Amino acid sequence: MPARPKAFEFPFSGVAMGCDYNPEQWDPDVWREDVALMREARVGFVTLGVFSWALLEPTEDEYDFAWFDEVLGLLHEGGIAVDLATATASPPPWLTKAHPEILPVDAEGRTLWPGSRQSWCPSSPVFREHALQLVGEMARRYGSHPAVRMWHVSNELGCHIVRCYCDESAAAFRRWLTGRYGAIANLNEAWGTAFWSQRYSSFDEVLPPRLTPSFSNPTHELDFSRFSSEALLDYYRAERTVLRTLTPDLPVTTNLMVNPRQSGQDYFRWAPELDLVAQDHYLDARLPRPRAEQAFSDDLTRGVAGGKPWMLMESATSAVNWQPVNPAKKPGELLLDSLRHVARGADTVGFFQWRASKAGAEKYHSALVPHAGPDSARFREVAALGDALLKIGEVAGSPVEADVALLVDWESWWACDLGSHPSCQVRAMDAALRWHRAVTELGATADVVHPSADLSGYRLVVVPTLYLCTDAAAEALEAYVRGGGHVLVTYFSGIVDERDHVRLGGYPGAFRELLGVRTEEFAPLRAGETVTLDDGSTADVWTEVLEARDAEVIARYTDGPLPGTPALTRRAVGDGVAWYLATWLDDDATAALAERLTREAGVSRLDAPQPGLEVVRRGRYLFVLNRGDQAATVPARGTDLLSGDVLDGEVEVAAGTAAVVRTED
Repeated sequence: MPARPKAFEFPFSGVAMGCDYNPEQWDPDVWREDVALMREARVGFVTLGVFSWALLEPTEDEYDFAWFDEVLGLLHEGGIAVDLATATASPPPWLTKAHPEILPVDAEGRTLWPGSRQSWCPSSPVFREHALQLVGEMARRYGSHPAVRMWHVSNELGCHIVRCYCDESAAAFRRWLTGRYGAIANLNEAWGTAFWSQRYSSFDEVLPPRLTPSFSNPTHELDFSRFSSEALLDYYRAERTVLRTLTPDLPVTTNLMVNPRQSGQDYFRWAPELDLVAQDHYLDARLPRPRAEQAFSDDLTRGVAGGKPWMLMESATSAVNWQPVNPAKKPGELLLDSLRHVARGADTVGFFQWRASKAGAEKYHSALVPHAGPDSARFREVAALGDALLKIGEVAGSPVEADVALLVDWESWWACDLGSHPSCQVRAMDAALRWHRAVTELGATADVVHPSADLSGYRLVVVPTLYLCTDAAAEALEAYVRGGGHVLVTYFSGIVDERDHVRLGGYPGAFRELLGVRTEEFAPLRAGETVTLDDGSTADVWTEVLEARDAEVIARYTDGPLPGTPALTRRAVGDGVAWYLATWLDDDATAALAERLTREAGVSRLDAPQPGLEVVRRGRYLFVLNRGDQAATVPARGTDLLSGDVLDGEVEVAAGTAAVVRTED
């Protein structure tokens, strides 16, 4: 495979603002107006061609590039760089009509038909053949175009079709299993097929985990999740190979969806295959705290990127179109939301899309140019954001500084969220989100990283519901603590190994010795049931029959199914400290524990946190975002890049505004 581009640099300068551009939705006389307005709004790049296959190849082997040539020429004349998509995200109707075998099939055996987007099976060789032919045509024609700065493979791979259960996918799954296990006896051992008479005589007998009368084999499900992530990644590699062969100097990426709501791909495995990590993020108004979720997703994206700057390829200027109710952003929220991405490592701020569509399923999705046109408050706010990003352009490339790490693993996530567990109320991402929020509300910054990451630079590590854990990860965590680190492990962690086999001898399995505790039995709580701790806090969701064998008991239950049983323990280990939290504390108690943990560990944070106040240091730059309802004052010495004010000791940030300070220290 051709190597990645030499001396790779981020493809856009400063902190560039960009957007998806879909000129095929508009008459050519609009295109020149678009470029002029882009310059006015300080748009630095556009993603072009994402859904253009049916227009670029209107019939098989017949191409129409003339209109695309014109658009690229206009963008180049306007000084606007292009992130060029390979146009393979959705097959054109002629392809699905000629080859219906490329259509995906769900777990119930239903074919998913054309009429929306992404109607293709990741394992289909027929789809791949046609898609790669188009990729080659695009690369040969535009790989040396002066406007093109990078390649964008497909679009949001796995957004709609993460897992396909068709016969082609079944055959690919069997090949993947053969490569993983070698012999069918190894698969039988890993899957525990002695249970329910599931023993296989050959790989030919294995199917995807389609609809079954009862619970599917959990390791079967886990391996299918691994395979499905790998199948999409293998498709990405296939496009990338064509692009690197024909255009070796251009970086290649695709837009990931790194957030706690979409678990389909293991992005820690994807990241090494990307020349830079690119992310799409949309606020979900259905969540109780959507902006806390955004901050978590950004920090997880940075973790996926290995701490390097990353690209926000898509977000929304205001409302989306895919929720039951789609609220518009209030004045000022666009700036704060965009700066949050930058504070947490993004070197671009991209949006879907340039001009709001007048037809189609996303016509009510917000854009840089709304239906009202450029004479609108929204477009003026977009232009103001473009100016703000220009002012802080020197931030680009700076690393984010974090004292805290949260450990997250997609394989553990997949395994944890399967059925037939002690409580359906326990979901892998819930504890991660809660503890991330508790830490960041104190003004601390957290990296969200894989359990195999180097932990030596962190003062505090949180292990939130890491249900599946390898021996290597458990050993590394113990070494971290013995070396002086502080760790908090939450309930339902370390329970199974990478085969989803329970670690015998008592819970929490992999972490039992480190924590100095042992649990004989889980005692999950019913929905709405709460317990009280002897420190006055309350908890719900979970309790367990916990014995503190070599640990200090910090709090016990006073009622519920286990009065007098430890709920929170602390153990000195070497030069460090290991905590175990065996329940789901209420918000106030979580905040109080986060306060104690960060103080004891010496984490850099605010002395006086304030609701809605976010503080992140990125290199020498201090981001202060105030989404609260009162002004806030934060110690700072230097220059606010947004206002130009010189600061001699503190910065005052009004409610709903932000400061980006180039500090002197």
